[in-house]
Amino acid sequence: MEKRIIIIGAGPAGIGAGFRLQERGFKNWAIYEKNSYCGGLAASFVDKKGFTWDIGGHVVFSHYPYVDRLFDISLGDKKNTRIRESWIWVKDRFVPYPFQNNIRYLDKKDVEECIRDMLAVNSKNAPAANFEEWIYSKFGKRIAELFLIPYNLKVWAHPLDRMSVSWIDERVSVVDAEKIIKNVKEEKDDISWGPNRTFSFPLKGGTKALFDGLAKYFKKNIHLNHEIKKVDVEKKLVYFSNGKSEKYDFLINTVPLDIFVRIAGLKSFYRDIKKLERNSVLVVGVGVKGKCPSNKNWIYFPENNCPFYRVTYFSNYSKFNVPKGDYYSFLCETAYSDFKKENESTIIRRTIDGLKNTKFLSGKEEIISTYLIDVDYAYPIPTLGRDNALSKIQSFLMEKGIYSRGRFGAWKYEIGNMDHSVMMGAEAVDRILDNKPETVWRL
Repeated sequence: MEKRIIIIGAGPAGIGAGFRLQERGFKNWAIYEKNSYCGGLAASFVDKKGFTWDIGGHVVFSHYPYVDRLFDISLGDKKNTRIRESWIWVKDRFVPYPFQNNIRYLDKKDVEECIRDMLAVNSKNAPAANFEEWIYSKFGKRIAELFLIPYNLKVWAHPLDRMSVSWIDERVSVVDAEKIIKNVKEEKDDISWGPNRTFSFPLKGGTKALFDGLAKYFKKNIHLNHEIKKVDVEKKLVYFSNGKSEKYDFLINTVPLDIFVRIAGLKSFYRDIKKLERNSVLVVGVGVKGKCPSNKNWIYFPENNCPFYRVTYFSNYSKFNVPKGDYYSFLCETAYSDFKKENESTIIRRTIDGLKNTKFLSGKEEIISTYLIDVDYAYPIPTLGRDNALSKIQSFLMEKGIYSRGRFGAWKYEIGNMDHSVMMGAEAVDRILDNKPETVWRL
């Protein structure tokens, strides 16, 4: 008889695991999801005015041929493909992303100071004990203070000296001093860095359409409205708040790891989960009447004249993200935490004020819709104590036949994109069935 595999959560990792089980012809499995819909943090919603909103600025790109194939299966030709148009708004001007490669857009004095400070630290090649030190030691004071420090404080909502440097890799474009100076001299743009230089987006339904398109292949295995209440790791039983319970042989968990440890009653790890920090994000959608004034995709905001760290022209991803006619939409993200408080009751007003302060709205436009999503678990923070805590917790869980994967199941920002999560789910299945080593998730 086939072993019983239970998947908790129908977000990207859970759907990735489910598709892989279905693809391999495995029969004895089920997904349990607390919400009435699939998608997790990649879900989408349509408001009363007909605007579609995502939970933050998702785009579809992949590091993996397997995930590319799944995305093609899901969407087919029902997608738009875009060349990234991402910018930084600083000192009342646009600077192309990545900032450090395009400092020529700054005024002459700032450019000179950026290059001077960058060359000074490059000659020292000093080691860094945390993320804040790393920024100053790699980029110099002026680049750090114009963009990297204030922006990262906004997006992480955590002191940067609490964060490690182990996650950086492809998440931050590092300094190539020779190249930067050449870009300044030749007045050359350098905008091709990063894995999402080209991306796709579902034509209809927002990002959620991607996972609905995969979930339709195994609908009978998905049980919605099943919130996990308790896990007995010794008896291998999952209990749900609706009174049901399920026996398993292997469990693929995508519930945030700190929550899972608590519902499993693993008291010996309560001290460790305190080292697993996160931020939260208030996502504000603003729907506007009129033709969109820009072709840009998303913009980063390091300055304090607005609460948000990023704004997406969400209507530029698909014309079906807005009602029929001349409308456009902004998706604005503001992070908060115990270190950086935000007032949810005023965030919509402050977001609109911020769009005016940064000249993205003149104040004469007709705003016909606003939408608010409070994302309690937004980004897992790569803190200095994270890896040690994860090693202890994950080692124990795997000994018990539990594979905790996905953005918050694994609690690793550096493998927290949608494609990473889908691949983690699929690879967990292959490990369970064939003992095949995982390539994305590692202790």
